[in-house]
Amino acid sequence: MKCNLAQWDRLLRFFFGVLLLFYAVAGGPFWAYFGIYLIFSSAWGLCFIYSFLKIQTFNGEKRSQFYKPPQD
Repeated sequence: MKCNLAQWDRLLRFFFGVLLLFYAVAGGPFWAYFGIYLIFSSAWGLCFIYSFLKIQTFNGEKRSQFYKPPQD
C-alpha cells in the first residue's frame, strides 16, 4: 500500500496519539486507547480510514530542506 499521510499529518497523529495514550493509561475513558491507532498510523504513514475514503494528504514527493537535486 502507498503512503497517504504527509509529514505534518504524521507529526500531529503521533503527538495526539501519545497524549491520548497517556490519558488512557492515567485512568481516562476506554476510547482514549484510540491513540494506539494514531501512533501506528503515523509510524507506517498509512491511514486505513483515509484509504477507504480516498483521502490523501501526501502528494508523493519528499521534500528536503538540505538536499537540492542537481539541475541539468
